[in-house]
Amino acid sequence: MKKRERKGSGTPHIGHRHELLTRRTWLGVAFGGAATVLLGQRLSGRTVHSASRLSDPEITVYASPSCGCCHKWVKHLEYNAFKVAVEKVDDVAPYKRKLGVPEKLWSCHTAVIGRYAIEGHVPVDLIERMLIERPAIVGLAVPGMPNGAPGMEGPIANRYNVIAFKANGETAVYATR
Repeated sequence: MKKRERKGSGTPHIGHRHELLTRRTWLGVAFGGAATVLLGQRLSGRTVHSASRLSDPEITVYASPSCGCCHKWVKHLEYNAFKVAVEKVDDVAPYKRKLGVPEKLWSCHTAVIGRYAIEGHVPVDLIERMLIERPAIVGLAVPGMPNGAPGMEGPIANRYNVIAFKANGETAVYATR
C-alpha cells in the first residue's frame, strides 16, 4: 500500500478506507468479545445475579473434611461468584438440626446463606432464585446425593427434586432437574 502525505500535516497518511476498517475492526472485536463472554456464561449455565448477593454476600458450608463431593459443590458455588466460607466438621448433624433441616431431607453437607439453610447439592441458580424471591421457607434441599446434581456430575445424570421446607416440617417441590 502506498503511503500518502496529508496536505499541510507533514505526516504520512494511510488511505481513508484503511482508517474505517481499523475502526470497524476495533468495534467488531470489542462488541464481539463482549457478546462471546455473555453467550459463554449463558451456555455454561453460569449466571451471576449481583442484586441477590447484596444482602446475602456469603454462604457458609458445613462439611466433613473427607467428603469429595462437598468440595466439588463448593467449587460450583465459587465458580458462580459466591463468597464461600467452609467449616470442616466431623459431625454435620448438629448444624442440620440447628438450621431446621428435616431429617428426611438430609444429605452430606449443610450450608447457610442469610436466613436460609441449604441442604445438599442445590444448584446455584435455584439458590439465587430463592434469594431474589425471598419465599417464606427455611431453606432448600436436595435429599441424598443424586447423580447429575452439582458436585455429583458424572456419566449418568438422574432427574431429582429440589425441595423447599418450612419450619413446621412442611415440604414442597421447588424445582425439578
